[in-house]
Amino acid sequence: MIKAEWFFWLVGAIFLVMAAQMAADRTNPKRYGTAAFWGLLGAGFVYSSWVAEKRAPAEPLGVAVLAMAALAGFGFTGRGEVRTTTPRQRAASAARLGNRLFVPALTIPVVAMACAVGVKELSIGGEPILQKGSETILGLGIGAVVALGVGMVMLRERRVATPVHAGRSMLEAMGWAMLLPQMLATLGSIFSVAGVGTQVGKLTTKVLPEDSLYIAVVVYCVGMALFTVIMGNAFAAFPVMTAAVGWPVLVEHFDGTPAAVLAIGMLAGFCGTLVTPMAANFNIVPAALLELKDQYGPIKAQLPTAVALLGCNIVIMAAFAF
Repeated sequence: MIKAEWFFWLVGAIFLVMAAQMAADRTNPKRYGTAAFWGLLGAGFVYSSWVAEKRAPAEPLGVAVLAMAALAGFGFTGRGEVRTTTPRQRAASAARLGNRLFVPALTIPVVAMACAVGVKELSIGGEPILQKGSETILGLGIGAVVALGVGMVMLRERRVATPVHAGRSMLEAMGWAMLLPQMLATLGSIFSVAGVGTQVGKLTTKVLPEDSLYIAVVVYCVGMALFTVIMGNAFAAFPVMTAAVGWPVLVEHFDGTPAAVLAIGMLAGFCGTLVTPMAANFNIVPAALLELKDQYGPIKAQLPTAVALLGCNIVIMAAFAF
């Protein structure tokens, strides 16, 4: 049986290999801090599986997270010179391959879907091939490995070190911001456990006029967008605003259809994702990778769309969810 933790170990091993490369990269003036940051992350992927199985204490993971925050916060991470082809070589390769460049990227969802739908039903000797309950994450991992192989065959690349070096360069370009969504999602879970949503709900019900359905819809949708702007992740904002307004007010009090209210509420949260630097992987990282002069360029371009979509979500929820 293929276990999910094997792929977490593989991811951790890749981070550790890249960390070793970073430590040896003399073109990076902050190579040791950069190597320590990504090395701690790689070690965390391996160590966390033991924590999940109750075979190791969780405190070292907390210390590692604090150390990573210190390394990034005090500017101890950086990047070296990128080993890559010339613009002319990249243009020639793109012209030669054309739309086939999308094949490796499309391979990942195809393999993930096949694993989640088809392979999950297969077994050998009465034991499933994929760990039960982890078929989707395993499909994603297997798809990534298959996509790597497909890409190397297409580009006629025989050295595994080449994609590893390319991945390291991209990792350094994205920097600590790549981990921000995961950290913010964790913060959302902490808010949920701490009862922030319940307290916000009590305040909201005191302020909202009775039987004001449309005002409640606006508060829920706009609140989802604003909390997403603050937390950088609609999934982190969702439990807070749903516990505060979505469920007790819109579903229980106004008899809204749960699926419609919650789905449209999540879409309203995504409007906040478009306009926040906290959603680093959507807004800040692309600006860094594309070397845009204005790091907030994607946010400025997406702002009109976000406002229009938020208004549409409010109208759709008010018209069809009750």
